[in-house]
Amino acid sequence: MDYTTILVEFDDGVATLTLNRPEKRNAMNPVLGEEMTDALERLRNDPRCRVLVLTGAGKSFCAGMDLKEFFMDLRDDPAAYDRASRVAIEWRGRTLRLFPKPTIAMVNGHCFGGAFTIVEACDLAVAAEEAKMGLSEINFKMFPGGSVSKSMGNLLRPRDYKLYALTGRPFDGRRAAEMGFVNYAVPRDELRDNVMALAREIAAKDASALQATKEAYFHSLAMDWDSAMNYAGAMQAWHTQRQDDAFRNEGIGEFLDKKYKPGLGSADQARSGSGGDETN
Repeated sequence: MDYTTILVEFDDGVATLTLNRPEKRNAMNPVLGEEMTDALERLRNDPRCRVLVLTGAGKSFCAGMDLKEFFMDLRDDPAAYDRASRVAIEWRGRTLRLFPKPTIAMVNGHCFGGAFTIVEACDLAVAAEEAKMGLSEINFKMFPGGSVSKSMGNLLRPRDYKLYALTGRPFDGRRAAEMGFVNYAVPRDELRDNVMALAREIAAKDASALQATKEAYFHSLAMDWDSAMNYAGAMQAWHTQRQDDAFRNEGIGEFLDKKYKPGLGSADQARSGSGGDETN
């Protein structure tokens, strides 16, 4: 994968996708949108990627949209602006959100404006305590446009969102964790090791079960109770067929044989002898 604005690396089932415009605080320009679209399409079926981690090069996660390249350079080219805008909204709002494998945002530094939608679209997010974040659009006579308002409506309490959107005040990773914008925050020098350990823990789980967990959650949100129950039943049947009934044969079967306790670890750990107290 040869890109100019992003980097893709693989390590032990974890793919790390790095926004790579450090001289611009990894702001998203039209080229980055095209490259992210291509990379996510390739990674969805790449066996080296069981979990996807997104982060930024240097000291920033992402400063949001590249204001010059989007709003000034394309001002007199409505067709190019329309395409760039649609690509930018699509890869964050749908492609990343519906990515079939677990995703983790590793917020290593500055995270502003449109970058909020990257964090929200990921399944999990961990931030450096020192990371500075904010919805600064109001400070330059704009509002959080595109998919930002919708994304934050999915994630933040109304009063938290409106406080920061109406004032443009910045906040740090600790406050982001308090609000639920990220799962938790750790010191910056511990961030990468912490996130990679989390990613590897998830990557060790059954791939079909991980995908089904994501899909059952997302699609059920818009369903009434009866539809959600029917969908869950169909998903379970599909998942069981897709993994060749490993759920029963290896999961439940080995539990009934007293080989491990599912509440304390995985069947694979018990089978490999690394489960410790997980075995009876």
